[in-house]
Amino acid sequence: MPPFDRSQLNNKRFKQRKTFGKCRKNAGKVAQSRRNSPLFCRLCAATRRQEVAGIRSKFPNKVPVIIERYEREKFLPPLDKTKFLVPHELTMTQFVTVIRKRMALLPSQAFYLLINNSGLPSMSLTMAQVYKDHQDEDGFLYMTYASQEMFGQRAAAAPRSVTVC
Repeated sequence: MPPFDRSQLNNKRFKQRKTFGKCRKNAGKVAQSRRNSPLFCRLCAATRRQEVAGIRSKFPNKVPVIIERYEREKFLPPLDKTKFLVPHELTMTQFVTVIRKRMALLPSQAFYLLINNSGLPSMSLTMAQVYKDHQDEDGFLYMTYASQEMFGQRAAAAPRSVTVC
C-alpha cells in the first residue's frame, strides 16, 4: 500500500456552509461559543425547539446531536453534515468511531469530541446518558470536534541574537 500523501488533502476544497440572518431574540442569553455556530445563526430558539420536538416524536429512541468543527481547527476536515440522529444505546466510543470514518481519519490522527465546547465525555457512557446530562435548552446535544498536534509541530522560534565579529 502506498504511503498517504497529505498534499492531496490540502488541494481539495471543502464545501463551505452559508450562514443566514441571525436571530436577535435570544442573542444575549447564549454562550459566545455557540452564537457563532452555523445552525445557531440560521435558526432562532423557538424554531430549534420545534425541530427537536418533531424529531423526538418521530424517533423516540434517537438523540439529536449537532457536531461542529472547532473554530480554530487547522488539521481535521469539516464533516459533510452537522446534524446526527444517534441511537440511545450507542456508546461514545462507537459514536467517535462513526465520526472518524465519516472524516476518513488516519489512525495516527488525534480526534477529540468536546461537549458544549468545554468537557470531554467518558467514552463508556451511552448517548442517552450524555444527552440527559448535557442537552441544551433547545433540546439538541451540541458537540465540537478538535485535534491537537501530538508529535511536536514546530512553533515559531524565538529570534536569536546575532553576534558580529
